[in-house]
Amino acid sequence: MVNEDQQFLLLSLARQALEARVAGFGAPEVQCVGPLALRCGAFVSIHRGDDLRGCLGRLTSDWPLGRTIVHLGGAVADRDPRFSPVMPSELLLLQIEISLLTPERPVASIEEIEVGRHGLVVEHGYARGLLLPQVATGHGWNRETFLEHTCIKAGIPRDAWKNGARIRVFEAHVFAEIVSG
Repeated sequence: MVNEDQQFLLLSLARQALEARVAGFGAPEVQCVGPLALRCGAFVSIHRGDDLRGCLGRLTSDWPLGRTIVHLGGAVADRDPRFSPVMPSELLLLQIEISLLTPERPVASIEEIEVGRHGLVVEHGYARGLLLPQVATGHGWNRETFLEHTCIKAGIPRDAWKNGARIRVFEAHVFAEIVSG
């Protein structure tokens, strides 16, 4: 999807946007040419050590990738309702991770779901939950547990995947800043 140099550029853009937002400045300008003009879903996650500190994304995007990453890199500083806003003193302690998503597709059977390869989207009525592939592997979940937690994320019963919920999968190209020290 993107090469190593492009990954570095995207991580740098996300970092600049995060730091600018925390400092109260506007987002950095980005020229969306080449791979930065790609249109795909993306998520920006921030971690403090082994702990998630924020994660925001879009399953699909009409924006060029560069603009999407700058937007999400800034928004993750203070828009994830699960976390308090990032403080300036935390910036050097945070690691940025980016997930670039393939288009989602429905599955005919849960047997098609590969933990570690697929992320999940579960929808039931107006509720929708999404979990990235690395969430399941990070917690050591099997397929059924992954489905249950995606239902919980949607705010629906954990077994809704067995009872008419729509299940879709996607893949993610995941890369992160190198942690020093």
